[in-house]
Amino acid sequence: MTGDRPLFLERASFRRRRLGDAARVLPVLAMLLMLLPVWWSPVSLSYAAGAVWIFGTWAVLIVAVWLLHRALLRSEAATLRASQDPLHPAEAPRDRTRDPDAV
Repeated sequence: MTGDRPLFLERASFRRRRLGDAARVLPVLAMLLMLLPVWWSPVSLSYAAGAVWIFGTWAVLIVAVWLLHRALLRSEAATLRASQDPLHPAEAPRDRTRDPDAV
Protein backbone atom coordinates (compact mmCIF):
# COMPACT_ATOMS: atom_id res chain seq x y z
CA MET A 1 0.00 0.00 0.00
CA THR A 2 2.49 2.68 1.07
CA GLY A 3 5.63 0.64 0.53
CA ASP A 4 8.43 1.17 2.99
CA ARG A 5 7.27 4.64 4.06
CA PRO A 6 4.85 4.99 6.95
CA LEU A 7 1.47 6.59 6.34
CA PHE A 8 2.07 9.50 8.72
CA LEU A 9 4.93 10.75 6.54
CA GLU A 10 2.47 11.76 3.86
CA ARG A 11 0.27 13.51 6.39
CA ALA A 12 3.19 15.43 7.86
CA SER A 13 4.38 16.39 4.41
CA PHE A 14 0.87 17.45 3.41
CA ARG A 15 0.54 19.62 6.52
CA ARG A 16 3.93 21.23 5.89
CA ARG A 17 2.94 22.06 2.31
CA ARG A 18 -0.38 23.58 3.39
CA LEU A 19 1.42 25.69 5.99
CA GLY A 20 3.80 26.83 3.26
CA ASP A 21 0.79 27.79 1.14
CA ALA A 22 -0.59 29.78 4.06
CA ALA A 23 2.75 31.56 4.37
CA ARG A 24 2.54 32.52 0.69
CA VAL A 25 -1.04 33.81 0.99
CA LEU A 26 -0.43 35.84 4.18
CA PRO A 27 1.25 38.84 2.45
CA VAL A 28 -1.66 39.15 0.02
CA LEU A 29 -4.15 38.98 2.88
CA ALA A 30 -2.10 41.58 4.77
CA MET A 31 -2.19 43.94 1.80
CA LEU A 32 -5.96 43.57 1.48
CA LEU A 33 -6.49 44.17 5.20
CA MET A 34 -4.27 47.26 5.15
CA LEU A 35 -6.14 48.72 2.16
CA LEU A 36 -9.56 48.07 3.66
CA PRO A 37 -9.81 51.47 5.45
CA VAL A 38 -8.91 53.20 2.18
CA TRP A 39 -11.80 51.48 0.42
CA TRP A 40 -14.28 52.44 3.12
CA SER A 41 -15.81 55.81 2.59
CA PRO A 42 -14.19 58.54 4.71
CA VAL A 43 -17.60 59.50 6.09
CA SER A 44 -18.09 56.15 7.82
CA LEU A 45 -14.52 55.92 9.14
CA SER A 46 -12.53 58.63 10.85
CA TYR A 47 -8.77 58.96 10.57
CA ALA A 48 -8.37 57.81 14.16
CA ALA A 49 -10.39 54.65 13.52
CA GLY A 50 -8.35 54.02 10.38
CA ALA A 51 -5.11 54.34 12.35
CA VAL A 52 -6.42 51.97 15.01
CA TRP A 53 -7.40 49.52 12.26
CA ILE A 54 -3.97 49.66 10.62
CA PHE A 55 -1.99 49.22 13.84
CA GLY A 56 -4.37 46.54 15.10
CA THR A 57 -4.04 44.68 11.81
CA TRP A 58 -0.28 45.07 12.00
CA ALA A 59 -0.21 43.56 15.51
CA VAL A 60 -2.45 40.66 14.48
CA LEU A 61 -0.24 39.99 11.44
CA ILE A 62 2.87 39.88 13.64
CA VAL A 63 1.23 37.26 15.85
CA ALA A 64 -0.02 35.32 12.81
CA VAL A 65 3.45 35.23 11.26
CA TRP A 66 4.96 34.10 14.57
CA LEU A 67 2.41 31.28 14.94
CA LEU A 68 2.84 30.24 11.32
CA HIS A 69 6.62 30.21 11.72
CA ARG A 70 6.38 27.98 14.81
CA ALA A 71 3.96 25.63 13.05
CA LEU A 72 6.26 25.38 10.03
CA LEU A 73 9.27 24.58 12.23
CA ARG A 74 7.36 21.90 14.13
CA SER A 75 5.93 20.44 10.94
CA GLU A 76 9.35 20.25 9.29
CA ALA A 77 10.83 18.61 12.39
CA ALA A 78 8.01 16.06 12.39
CA THR A 79 8.59 15.34 8.70
CA LEU A 80 12.31 14.83 9.29
CA ARG A 81 11.66 12.51 12.25
CA ALA A 82 9.14 10.54 10.22
CA SER A 83 11.49 10.19 7.26
CA GLN A 84 14.24 8.57 9.31
CA ASP A 85 14.34 4.82 8.89
CA PRO A 86 13.40 3.22 12.24
CA LEU A 87 15.11 -0.04 11.30
CA HIS A 88 18.50 1.63 10.85
CA PRO A 89 18.81 4.43 13.40
CA ALA A 90 21.64 6.86 12.99
CA GLU A 91 24.76 5.68 14.66
CA ALA A 92 25.35 7.54 17.88
CA PRO A 93 28.74 9.17 18.31
CA ARG A 94 31.16 6.96 20.17
CA ASP A 95 32.30 7.90 23.62
CA ARG A 96 36.06 7.90 23.15
CA THR A 97 36.80 8.11 26.87
CA ARG A 98 35.19 4.73 27.60
CA ASP A 99 36.08 2.86 24.41
CA PRO A 100 39.69 1.62 24.56
CA ASP A 101 39.64 0.66 20.85
CA ALA A 102 38.74 4.17 19.71
CA VAL A 103 41.52 5.99 17.93
